[in-house]
Amino acid sequence: MTPAPGEAWPAPFANTPVAATVALPGSKSLSNRHLVLAALSQQPSRLSGVLISRDTQLMLDALTALGATFTPVNNDPTVLDVTPIDLASTTGTITIDAGLAGTVMRFIPGVAAGTNATVVVDGDEQSYARPMGPVIDGLVQAGVRITAEGQDPVTRLPLTVHGQGAPTGGVVSIDSGDSSQFVSALLLVGATFTNGLDIRHTGAHTPSPEHINMTIKVLQEAGVSVHQPEPNRWVVAAGPITAEDTAIEPDLSNAGPYLAAAVVTGGSVTVPYWPVETTQIGDRWRDILPKFGANVAFEPVAGTNYGNLTVTGVRDAEDTPVVTGGGEIADLAELTPTTAALALLADGETRLTKIGHLRGHETDRLTALTAEAKKLGATIEEGEDYLTFAGNYRLHPAAIDSYADHRMATFGAIIGLAVDGTVVNDVATTAKTMPDFPVAWTKLAAGERQLRA
Repeated sequence: MTPAPGEAWPAPFANTPVAATVALPGSKSLSNRHLVLAALSQQPSRLSGVLISRDTQLMLDALTALGATFTPVNNDPTVLDVTPIDLASTTGTITIDAGLAGTVMRFIPGVAAGTNATVVVDGDEQSYARPMGPVIDGLVQAGVRITAEGQDPVTRLPLTVHGQGAPTGGVVSIDSGDSSQFVSALLLVGATFTNGLDIRHTGAHTPSPEHINMTIKVLQEAGVSVHQPEPNRWVVAAGPITAEDTAIEPDLSNAGPYLAAAVVTGGSVTVPYWPVETTQIGDRWRDILPKFGANVAFEPVAGTNYGNLTVTGVRDAEDTPVVTGGGEIADLAELTPTTAALALLADGETRLTKIGHLRGHETDRLTALTAEAKKLGATIEEGEDYLTFAGNYRLHPAAIDSYADHRMATFGAIIGLAVDGTVVNDVATTAKTMPDFPVAWTKLAAGERQLRA
């Protein structure tokens, strides 16, 4: 049974090594990018493997409100026939609920800018703390009018986009140091602007470059010309978007907790349909998990572009799971909470660096991880953009708060596999990207071998 929102959930403890094959749902990041491009396309298209979650439903609702139509094929909500938006015909006053979804709150204003409607973008109360300034500034530089009561300049939700047809576009300069989504938001709509967009990042560091590369790839697949003439600069040519029928890859970031379960319990987890090549940051699990002592094996399936990824943990002579310290690992972005759980259970030091932008995610994840580690009996060093774990902690059970953050909820679930008595408050927040997580995780810990995450 899935716990109700806000409910305390006793995290399952694993008495034996897990041994399972876990089928993953579609990628949230890819789903929401493809939904935007399909809605902006000059032709209808079909998307299959669409993730069913709160974030994707918020995106579907937003694009539907702006004029797109999404029709399930054979009543399957993961397969959608898409009729694009006629931007010029979208008028009136429209209110969009972005929830706590970064992709919705950051991608939708640019879409709304090309309509002839007044579009109010609001969200959950926690969304008001998430940074928005650079993407708003970029749109304003491109000729979009955006206002917000009590804000000058506009830097956060709620806000109002005053659509006046295709924006002018041209050169825009922003600092995307707090989120790669600022760049992606502009990239996705650049082709619909009269002069395209020439996007220049002025900061020293761009987090999650994989996500920017992902955006570029889906744009190019939809016939959009994007090139990078120099570092930290992206040029999108004006022109039609022609989305093709697309099968969306499984969500490799969401594979993390399940693969970590193999490491924590000294067991084995296989994820099928893992892409041979991908722009998803979750593909880094292949490199990250061996740092904690695990064996990672990839077996391609002949004649396809995917294979089976298997992670096997280590057990010592006394049949006790062994997790080694991970050393220094940089730029983990959304993979940080899962990696932090491994670091708390490791027998040596782990240092996670270049993760300062996580302070602007669903919650300040660095502060949250530090606070929850302390509840468990561990002291970690928190810097402005890093966390250091000494390792060899003697953890005790605690009630882990999720902060309305799906990654913090799964962090607590991983700890619970090894620390009997751990409780996760509001594990239901995992519905953001994994609606079936509590049920699937319980089955995993209980020894079921075939799971659907």
